[in-house]
Amino acid sequence: MALTEIWHVEHVPHPVLPLWIATDADDRLVYVNLGNSRTRMLAWGMRHDVRLVDETNRQTAAKAQLSEYLAGQRFRFELELRPIGTPFQCAVWRTLAHIPRGETWSYAELASAVGRPSAARAVGHANGRNPLPIVLPCHRVIGRDGSLVGFGGGLAAKRWLLDLESPWRGLALFENAVTSAS
Repeated sequence: MALTEIWHVEHVPHPVLPLWIATDADDRLVYVNLGNSRTRMLAWGMRHDVRLVDETNRQTAAKAQLSEYLAGQRFRFELELRPIGTPFQCAVWRTLAHIPRGETWSYAELASAVGRPSAARAVGHANGRNPLPIVLPCHRVIGRDGSLVGFGGGLAAKRWLLDLESPWRGLALFENAVTSAS
Protein backbone atom coordinates (compact mmCIF):
# COMPACT_ATOMS: atom_id res chain seq x y z
CA MET A 1 0.00 0.00 0.00
CA ALA A 2 1.41 3.41 -0.99
CA LEU A 3 1.48 6.12 1.62
CA THR A 4 -0.86 8.90 0.63
CA GLU A 5 0.60 11.89 2.43
CA ILE A 6 3.81 13.30 3.89
CA TRP A 7 3.97 15.01 7.27
CA HIS A 8 6.96 17.17 8.14
CA VAL A 9 8.30 16.45 11.63
CA GLU A 10 10.15 19.05 13.70
CA HIS A 11 11.61 18.93 17.18
CA VAL A 12 10.70 21.73 19.59
CA PRO A 13 13.42 21.56 22.24
CA HIS A 14 12.59 22.55 25.82
CA PRO A 15 14.19 21.56 29.14
CA VAL A 16 10.87 20.61 30.80
CA LEU A 17 8.56 19.66 27.96
CA PRO A 18 10.25 18.89 24.65
CA LEU A 19 7.88 18.34 21.74
CA TRP A 20 7.81 16.74 18.32
CA ILE A 21 5.31 18.29 15.93
CA ALA A 22 4.00 17.29 12.52
CA THR A 23 2.63 19.58 9.84
CA ASP A 24 1.05 18.63 6.55
CA ALA A 25 2.03 19.85 3.06
CA ASP A 26 0.03 23.05 3.67
CA ASP A 27 1.85 23.71 6.99
CA ARG A 28 -1.27 22.94 9.02
CA LEU A 29 -0.47 21.46 12.41
CA VAL A 30 -1.67 17.85 12.49
CA TYR A 31 0.07 16.38 15.54
CA VAL A 32 1.87 17.41 18.73
CA ASN A 33 3.85 14.71 20.50
CA LEU A 34 4.72 15.44 24.13
CA GLY A 35 8.19 14.44 25.34
CA ASN A 36 11.28 13.04 23.69
CA SER A 37 9.82 9.72 22.57
CA ARG A 38 8.15 9.75 19.16
CA THR A 39 6.45 6.36 19.56
CA ARG A 40 2.92 7.79 19.69
CA MET A 41 3.59 10.02 16.69
CA LEU A 42 4.90 7.09 14.66
CA ALA A 43 1.83 5.00 15.54
CA TRP A 44 -0.45 7.92 14.67
CA GLY A 45 1.26 8.35 11.30
CA MET A 46 0.95 4.62 10.51
CA ARG A 47 -2.72 4.62 11.51
CA HIS A 48 -3.39 7.52 9.14
CA ASP A 49 -1.31 6.17 6.26
CA VAL A 50 1.26 8.97 6.20
CA ARG A 51 5.02 9.12 5.87
CA LEU A 52 6.85 11.15 8.49
CA VAL A 53 9.85 13.11 7.23
CA ASP A 54 12.29 14.68 9.71
CA GLU A 55 12.89 18.34 8.95
CA THR A 56 15.70 19.41 11.26
CA ASN A 57 16.25 22.81 9.63
CA ARG A 58 12.62 23.70 8.99
CA GLN A 59 11.16 26.61 10.95
CA THR A 60 7.37 26.65 10.71
CA ALA A 61 4.96 28.99 12.46
CA ALA A 62 3.87 26.03 14.59
CA LYS A 63 7.41 25.43 15.86
CA ALA A 64 8.00 29.13 16.52
CA GLN A 65 4.68 29.64 18.32
CA LEU A 66 5.01 26.52 20.48
CA SER A 67 8.56 27.57 21.44
CA GLU A 68 7.27 31.03 22.41
CA TYR A 69 4.42 29.49 24.40
CA LEU A 70 6.75 27.17 26.34
CA ALA A 71 8.98 30.18 27.11
CA GLY A 72 5.98 32.06 28.53
CA GLN A 73 6.06 34.60 25.69
CA ARG A 74 2.88 33.60 23.82
CA PHE A 75 -0.63 33.38 25.19
CA ARG A 76 -2.62 32.57 22.04
CA PHE A 77 -1.91 30.44 19.00
CA GLU A 78 -2.50 31.71 15.48
CA LEU A 79 -2.10 28.51 13.54
CA GLU A 80 -3.97 26.55 10.93
CA LEU A 81 -4.93 23.25 12.50
CA ARG A 82 -5.96 19.95 11.01
CA PRO A 83 -7.02 17.64 13.83
CA ILE A 84 -7.96 14.22 12.50
CA GLY A 85 -10.71 12.39 14.37
CA THR A 86 -14.35 11.42 14.47
CA PRO A 87 -16.99 14.16 14.37
CA PHE A 88 -17.56 13.70 18.12
CA GLN A 89 -13.84 13.90 18.90
CA CYS A 90 -13.46 17.02 16.75
CA ALA A 91 -16.40 18.64 18.58
CA VAL A 92 -14.70 17.93 21.91
CA TRP A 93 -11.37 19.26 20.65
CA ARG A 94 -12.96 22.46 19.26
CA THR A 95 -14.56 23.01 22.66
CA LEU A 96 -11.18 22.69 24.41
CA ALA A 97 -10.11 25.86 22.61
CA HIS A 98 -12.79 27.75 24.57
CA ILE A 99 -11.34 26.97 28.00
CA PRO A 100 -9.70 30.27 28.99
CA ARG A 101 -6.00 30.36 29.79
CA GLY A 102 -5.44 30.08 33.53
CA GLU A 103 -8.74 28.24 34.08
CA THR A 104 -9.67 24.58 34.33
CA TRP A 105 -12.86 22.68 33.59
CA SER A 106 -13.96 19.30 34.84
CA TYR A 107 -14.84 16.55 32.39
CA ALA A 108 -18.50 17.12 33.33
CA GLU A 109 -18.20 20.83 32.46
CA LEU A 110 -16.55 19.95 29.15
CA ALA A 111 -19.32 17.42 28.41
CA SER A 112 -21.97 20.09 29.09
CA ALA A 113 -20.16 22.57 26.85
CA VAL A 114 -20.09 19.96 24.06
CA GLY A 115 -23.87 19.55 24.48
CA ARG A 116 -23.63 16.02 25.92
CA PRO A 117 -23.90 16.54 29.71
CA SER A 118 -24.28 12.82 30.46
CA ALA A 119 -21.26 11.85 28.35
CA ALA A 120 -18.39 12.89 30.64
CA ARG A 121 -16.68 9.52 30.18
CA ALA A 122 -16.88 9.67 26.36
CA VAL A 123 -15.67 13.26 26.46
CA GLY A 124 -12.75 12.16 28.64
CA HIS A 125 -11.87 9.46 26.14
CA ALA A 126 -11.97 11.98 23.25
CA ASN A 127 -9.90 14.40 25.33
CA GLY A 128 -7.29 11.68 25.77
CA ARG A 129 -7.08 11.21 21.99
CA ASN A 130 -6.45 14.91 21.29
CA PRO A 131 -3.75 15.01 18.58
CA LEU A 132 -2.94 18.67 19.31
CA PRO A 133 -2.29 18.96 23.05
CA ILE A 134 -1.26 22.41 24.29
CA VAL A 135 -2.72 24.10 21.19
CA LEU A 136 -6.10 22.52 21.94
CA PRO A 137 -5.56 22.66 25.71
CA CYS A 138 -6.62 19.27 27.05
CA HIS A 139 -4.31 19.90 30.02
CA ARG A 140 -6.93 22.37 31.32
CA VAL A 141 -9.38 19.52 31.99
CA ILE A 142 -9.23 18.10 35.52
CA GLY A 143 -11.17 15.74 37.74
CA ARG A 144 -14.48 16.79 39.30
CA ASP A 145 -12.77 17.05 42.69
CA GLY A 146 -10.05 19.34 41.29
CA SER A 147 -7.43 16.60 41.02
CA LEU A 148 -5.03 16.34 38.12
CA VAL A 149 -5.94 13.29 36.10
CA GLY A 150 -4.96 11.88 32.74
CA PHE A 151 -2.45 13.60 30.49
CA GLY A 152 -0.36 12.05 27.75
CA GLY A 153 2.73 13.95 28.84
CA GLY A 154 2.32 12.88 32.48
CA LEU A 155 0.85 14.67 35.46
CA ALA A 156 4.08 16.58 36.20
CA ALA A 157 3.92 18.08 32.70
CA LYS A 158 0.23 18.89 33.17
CA ARG A 159 1.02 20.69 36.45
CA TRP A 160 3.88 22.57 34.75
CA LEU A 161 1.57 23.72 31.91
CA LEU A 162 -1.14 24.85 34.34
CA ASP A 163 1.46 26.74 36.38
CA LEU A 164 2.81 28.34 33.20
CA GLU A 165 -0.70 29.61 32.40
CA SER A 166 -1.63 30.61 35.91
CA PRO A 167 -2.33 34.31 36.52
CA TRP A 168 -0.44 33.87 39.81
CA ARG A 169 2.64 32.39 38.12
CA GLY A 170 4.84 35.34 39.01
CA LEU A 171 3.84 35.09 42.68
CA ALA A 172 4.47 31.32 42.74
CA LEU A 173 7.90 31.77 41.17
CA PHE A 174 8.70 34.49 43.73
CA GLU A 175 7.53 32.29 46.61
CA ASN A 176 9.66 29.38 45.32
CA ALA A 177 12.70 31.66 45.12
CA VAL A 178 12.12 32.95 48.67
CA THR A 179 11.64 29.39 50.00
CA SER A 180 14.80 28.22 48.21
CA ALA A 181 16.81 31.13 49.63
CA SER A 182 15.68 30.42 53.23
